[in-house]
Amino acid sequence: MKLLVIGGTMFLGRHVVESALAYGHEVTLFNRGQHNPELFPEVEKLRGDRKTDLSALDGRRFDVVVDTCGYFPRHVAISAGKLADAVERYIFVSSLSVYASMATPGADESAPVGTLEDETIEQVTGETYGPLKALCEQAAEQAMPGRTMSIRAGLIVGPHDPTDRFTYWVHRVAEGGEVLAPGRPEQRVAFIDVRDLGGWIVRSAAARTAGVFNATGPSEPCTMERLLESARRASGSDSRFTWVDQEFLAAQGVAPWQEMPLWLPDDPEYAGFNDVDCRRAIAAGLTFRSVDDTVDATLASERGRTMVPGERAGITRERERELLAAWAAR
Repeated sequence: MKLLVIGGTMFLGRHVVESALAYGHEVTLFNRGQHNPELFPEVEKLRGDRKTDLSALDGRRFDVVVDTCGYFPRHVAISAGKLADAVERYIFVSSLSVYASMATPGADESAPVGTLEDETIEQVTGETYGPLKALCEQAAEQAMPGRTMSIRAGLIVGPHDPTDRFTYWVHRVAEGGEVLAPGRPEQRVAFIDVRDLGGWIVRSAAARTAGVFNATGPSEPCTMERLLESARRASGSDSRFTWVDQEFLAAQGVAPWQEMPLWLPDDPEYAGFNDVDCRRAIAAGLTFRSVDDTVDATLASERGRTMVPGERAGITRERERELLAAWAAR
């Protein structure tokens, strides 16, 4: 299979390329060459900007294109339109954030998606990100009707994660000592290992799969306590977890998800956030590795990296100490 990857050197794209090469496929990258250009020296690299210059793709044909970095429908329309007569399938990596509401547990791909009053806006915020992704899905489908696959991924985690939304906990627990743990130990968290997602994308490309699919894991429900215990096991640290309730965190102005990665408070608004129906993707071949495997691989890939808590996700150690002291003195 001849696979074109738009991007291909950052987090998910990198793992898509690694998986494709492992399966023996021919891979071409199209990107600006600004991120990790030294990766994959054996792979053909075409330079250009998807927004302004796709001339490097002139006259080229591929079996499938994988678009891991489309955020605005205009850009996806340009790339999908350019490639409509040159590829058989277009795989677009979308997000579970497309849904208008996450209040219903077990929602499937038929749930309504978010909308924007101004569909031409090109600014990503917490309010626009999901609806823009939904519009990107529509742009790809309009350019290549019946030949697109939109993957609504959950939180993607694992080796080389640039966001720290999962890595924060692996690092923090590995450091040891008293760890502020948010909410209730039994609260569910959901995420998908980037290697599982990347491998499934490549298998789906080879199978010429089309349609819309929710994609998150793990295979069995995972709690915050289960995740933290896995991180403690992997690092062998002396961490001890102090569970701080959501009312206290709210009163202290601690932001869920960003300052306490992976965690959302008990709220009807989020009731379905960590409980999405992924049976369609599983039937199409999506598989999941264990939580321990994901934690181990994340820890191994991050050894030696200097992490600044609170810079991308999580809270600083000073802020954590202040909160723990206030919790103890309440």
